[in-house]
Amino acid sequence: MVNQKNYILSEKEASMKIQRMAYEIAEHNFSEEARPLILAGIRDNGVVIAEALKKVLAVIYPADVKVIEISLDKRTPREIVLSETIDFNGKTVIVVDDVANSGKTMLYALKPFLNDHPASIQTLALVERTHKAYPVHTDYVGISLSTTLQEHIFVEVEGDRVTGAYLQ
Repeated sequence: MVNQKNYILSEKEASMKIQRMAYEIAEHNFSEEARPLILAGIRDNGVVIAEALKKVLAVIYPADVKVIEISLDKRTPREIVLSETIDFNGKTVIVVDDVANSGKTMLYALKPFLNDHPASIQTLALVERTHKAYPVHTDYVGISLSTTLQEHIFVEVEGDRVTGAYLQ
């Protein structure tokens, strides 16, 4: 029996969602003295989405945009490692993930930034589920879905692009 994938986003739709979210970020963070943005992608898919956002923001946002990687075990996030140590003081940090489920990963991913004093910390997910067990609000959402707890959402990436998202 072949396992059918129930796609909720095609590659084109995912690209459009990423572009829209980049414009939302630029609009929300625009000021006379635009602050540098740090896009902190959660390892693997979050980094691919952060890099795609950076490409759009490089054209429309008037300040520097940098991508860093957050590594953590999503099941037991005891140790959170950043790809590089930089000064987050006065900067805007946006934590980027592919799917926001319970909020646990996003909450733990915020931990390293609390040692500094960023101007603001925002969150972004390409797909958001409505089953929050942790008090994390997603500031930028590509698509929001109501699902059962038994259903899972997978985001597919190939190289440096998101090729789709499906529900299983």
